[in-house]
Amino acid sequence: MAVRNRNGEPVDPVPFLVSAGLSVMLLFSAGPLYGLAYGLSVRTSLAVATAAAVAVSAFAYHRLVWVASPPWVDVPAELRFRRLIYVAVAFGVILLALSVPLL
Repeated sequence: MAVRNRNGEPVDPVPFLVSAGLSVMLLFSAGPLYGLAYGLSVRTSLAVATAAAVAVSAFAYHRLVWVASPPWVDVPAELRFRRLIYVAVAFGVILLALSVPLL
């Protein structure tokens, strides 16, 4: 059974599975530790990590499966590189925002 986008065209599910799996792994390995550092209980920290994992997985599904272009549509390299830069900057800002209050 092929995974299909909103237009019914088959798309590759591997990018979604990798990004969702890595984000869930990262959130569950670091999320409760940050929660404990901020004074939350273990239960609350795990609940926040679970909610964040569900939200990130839903976003990844939306971007990488639901609205994904089929493999025969070529996205220009300039646009892909620009998106990569935006994601890297956003990731850096998120890491900085999480690290500054712990100093």
